[in-house]
Amino acid sequence: MARSCVICDKKPVTANNVSHARNRTKTRNKPNLQPVKILLNGRVRRALVCTRCLRSGKVKKVA
Repeated sequence: MARSCVICDKKPVTANNVSHARNRTKTRNKPNLQPVKILLNGRVRRALVCTRCLRSGKVKKVA
């Protein structure tokens, strides 16, 4: 299972590191996912949610 946000489905993306000699090496940029207890479809569940969704209020956190 790939690490992705439950709300917005944000996933890791690939990119290139470019040196001064223009050598390219593959890198993987991962989203900032946090494990939180959220209210999803009327049930409390632990899920990985990106910080953008947490900050914008797309998620109802449960204490």
